[in-house]
Formats: sequence, C-alpha cells, structure tokens
Amino acid sequence: MKTAPGQRASRPAPSGELAKLRVRLAEAEETLRAIRTGEVDAVVVAGKAGPQVFTLQGAGHAYRVLIESMNEGALTLTAGKVILYANRCFARMVKCPLEQVIGGSFRRFLSAEDQATFRPLLNRPGKSGSKRQMFLKAGDGSQMPVHVSIRSLAMPGSKNAALGMVVTDMTEARRTEELLRALTHRVVQAQEVERGRVALELHDNITQLLCAVLVRCQTLVGHIPNRSGPVRGEAIKLQTIIGKTVQEVERISHNLRPSVLVHLGLVAGLQEISTEFANRTGVSVKLVCVRLNSRLPPDTELALCRILQETLRNVEKHARARRVKVHLTRPGGLVQLKINDDGIGFNPHHRPSRRKGNGGFGLLGMRERAAYLGGTLDVKSVLNQGTTIQIQVPSGNPCGPH
Repeated sequence: MKTAPGQRASRPAPSGELAKLRVRLAEAEETLRAIRTGEVDAVVVAGKAGPQVFTLQGAGHAYRVLIESMNEGALTLTAGKVILYANRCFARMVKCPLEQVIGGSFRRFLSAEDQATFRPLLNRPGKSGSKRQMFLKAGDGSQMPVHVSIRSLAMPGSKNAALGMVVTDMTEARRTEELLRALTHRVVQAQEVERGRVALELHDNITQLLCAVLVRCQTLVGHIPNRSGPVRGEAIKLQTIIGKTVQEVERISHNLRPSVLVHLGLVAGLQEISTEFANRTGVSVKLVCVRLNSRLPPDTELALCRILQETLRNVEKHARARRVKVHLTRPGGLVQLKINDDGIGFNPHHRPSRRKGNGGFGLLGMRERAAYLGGTLDVKSVLNQGTTIQIQVPSGNPCGPH
C-alpha cells in the first residue's frame, strides 16, 4: 500500500490485542444483558481505590427502607389480585402477620359490597390510576375506613400488568370529620335558638310598636279635614307604608321561627313556605306531599323546611324561574324532598365568589344539614334547563301507609 508524501502508514493492531478487545466487549454486553434481565446479583467495578462490589440489594435498599417506613400501606398485586408484596404497615392495618398477607388474595380484606364496587377499578385502573374510599376488613373482624389509590405497573418479561396500590388509613380523618359535623350541628342549633329569640322580639316588641304607630296614624288621618288634600294624602301614604312594614316584619318573624311547623307538622310548614314565596314573588309553586301518618323527628322537619327556604331563596335570586315543583315522598324508611325549577340553571361544581347561593355557602349549608341527619343532598343542573335538588334523610320512625 502506498502512502502520500509526509504521511505515516498506520500499523495494524496485533491479532492478539483484537481478540482481547472482542472478549472484553462480549463480556460487557453479556453483563448488561444479565443486569437488564435480573440475572446478576452483584457487579464488581474497578476503581482507583481498588475493586468495589455493588449488589442489587444495595441498589434497592433505599427504596425498600422508604416503603417500609411509610405511614401508608403499600402493595403489589398480580393481575389475578394475588398480593406479591405488602409492607408491614398494611399488615398492621389488616391485623395479620405479614407472611399470611403475602401470597393471599386482596379480596379477602374487602366486604361483599366493596368487592362489587371495587372490581371494575381492579380490572381497569386506567392510565392515570383510580382512587376510592372503602373499608378494610381486618383479621379480627373489625373494619377500617381507608383511601385506596391504584396504578397499573408494567412487569418486565410479562404480558400481564401488575397493580400497585397505596392504602391510607382514614380513621382519624373520619373522626375529625364527625367532630366538625357535630360542631356544625351545634352551631346550627345555636343559630336556631337565636332565630327564635329574634323572632319573639320582633313579634312581641317591634310588631306591637308598629301596630301602635299604625293605629295612631289611622287616627291622625281621620282628624285631617278633606280640604287639606296634600297633608291628608301624605298621611295616607305614611299609613300605607307603616302597614307594609308591619307585614314585612311579620313575614321575617315567621321565617325565623316557623310556628306552623312546630304545631302542625312538616306538610303544613312546607305549604306555608311555598305559599308565602309564590305570593311574594309571583313564581308558581306546585307542592305535592304524601300523607304522613306520624310526625318526623323535629330536627328532620326543621332541616327539610330550611332546605326548602334556602332553595327558594336561590330561585328568587338567581334562577329566573317561572315554575317550581316540590315533591315530598317516603320511599322505604327514607323521607325524600325533591325541588325542581325551570330556571337558567348553573354549574353545581363551580363555586363563584359573589354568588353564595348556587354552588356557594347556601348549598354547602344544605348539604351539611342533610349529612348530619345521615342523609344526602344531590344537585343536578343544566344551563338553560333548570335545576333539581333532591334530599334524602332517614325518617327516624317506621313508615306508615301513604
């Protein structure tokens, strides 16, 4: 082979060195393959301080310490819902030895009801995972409220994806929620007592004084000669204003303390609220009630009346409705109140800062009243198609024939 002037011919590497390089390259490729497939237990790396040994146990040690030190339960499940791994926190949750947890089915820690609702989440957790609140059934038969988060995990060399699960104990959160609910109820009770006191003051003092002023005004109008046209006209206008003021104070007093509800029961209370609203606003209210053969608990009757008042207040302020339908039924051992309007609707998941009725504190207060009674409040609303609010609470006593 000829070379250009001024260039030196490259010397080919000895065949022995090439063979060594090929062997080292093959060893490196085999080591990488073994690491990827999990066949390697340790790797020796040469360094300035001499050979160093790195084990797979050492590489994953920090992660295992983290998982075991978590305050949440952590599990890995097969596609068949068999527990491949569980940390000691989960074993404490279900009050079983860890060796009895691993290798068993996760379903044995679920009630029959939770198994039915949880099965779709276990079968199809989705790409972003799934979350659900449920109860864990412990080995001693007790139950623990938990929040479960599920994610799909890809397993190397397996076509079936495993499931990763984090279980959070919600016992303290539930206890705090119950304490807050009890506090809310005490606040509501104190509010009702204060409303009753203010209603009594309005009825016994303010209304009596206004009635006395109205009588004096009527007497004054009677003593003004007809020839004093402007003066007599102003006196008549004053008399009219005072009369309307007396009516308004009486209305506020009745709303603060629904005496009809106390003496005649829930249906009469709902009827009075609906009639007063329809007469004052011009919005048609159709009330349909089943016959109640017995009185409901006072808290239940008062809560349903307050919820109807708040709902009608929201209709007046925001809904622009022409008709409202109110249905009171007793399905099974429940009392159901459904309120529907044909207004403009709203987004029940949006909480505007300037509208405390729809989606604001008014709706929150109604939900808290229903929740304290062990019931639920559902809101369905479509823009320009109206709103339906449905309340279901336990009746508190056996349901008689309708």
